[in-house]
Amino acid sequence: MQLAFPVAEPPDSTAAEAGRRLFAGPVAFLKGVVAMSGLPPADRAEVCFAGRSNVGKSSLINALTGRRALARASNTPGRTQEINFFTLGESHYLVDLPGYGFANAPVAVVAKWQALLKAYLSGRPSLRRAFVLVDARHGIKPVDEEIMTLLDRAAVPFQCVLTKTDKISAATQQKVLAQVRARLAPHPAAYPELILTSSEKGEGLATLRAAIAALG
Repeated sequence: MQLAFPVAEPPDSTAAEAGRRLFAGPVAFLKGVVAMSGLPPADRAEVCFAGRSNVGKSSLINALTGRRALARASNTPGRTQEINFFTLGESHYLVDLPGYGFANAPVAVVAKWQALLKAYLSGRPSLRRAFVLVDARHGIKPVDEEIMTLLDRAAVPFQCVLTKTDKISAATQQKVLAQVRARLAPHPAAYPELILTSSEKGEGLATLRAAIAALG
């Protein structure tokens, strides 16, 4: 019997080249959005990245695009309070969602951007897939399950991407994978493949690029 939520295989040469070309082309920061009225037109395929604060989201976006400072990384959890839109050529938007959990911000500010996050996820017709980033050292935590449940309710397909896989041993990785698979099982919107990445080592980047390119 096939394992539930297998690790995605590396892309074939055609898919890998499509992903490489998408991310090697023009990539630029478009705008930061603080209200639904500020969203750009839903005129192209869109993918978003969600994850707990300090999961390595900015580092992964920078690694994918080969641009060191495209997404601003911060050592202060919860610093990013906007939905940040990046253009990938003329065909895709890559969207960096605010980090969730442990936000070092006033309660009212946290509530405001969580409401924006929910409104965006439930009301964006061009959103093809959400990539939910999970720190490979910790696995899925309750705050991750909250965003996954939100994606279920919004009927937005999401794919789990493990970050920082270079920081753990092979034995630990197997334990974390077992935990992740068990936690994903109840979520109907969960895409049935996992992507393992390391921004520092470059692992899994071609797989993730190809997956995004295929969502055109």
